[in-house]
Amino acid sequence: MAVSVSVVLLLLVLAVIFLRSGGLKPSHAIVCALLGFVLAGTSMATTIQDGLNATAGVVGSLKP
Repeated sequence: MAVSVSVVLLLLVLAVIFLRSGGLKPSHAIVCALLGFVLAGTSMATTIQDGLNATAGVVGSLKP
């Protein structure tokens, strides 16, 4: 649960920054779409969330 809340907060902050910057580029639209999927809780959001959790696990296990 802690990872999903932090992902939602991160995506929300990124979406607000992107929208306030004026131009909505394709990468910004992807962030907004991910935020929508995570917040909506649809069946597709579970798949996306699992992918994000797996990515977070990979990134967390990397040693610099």
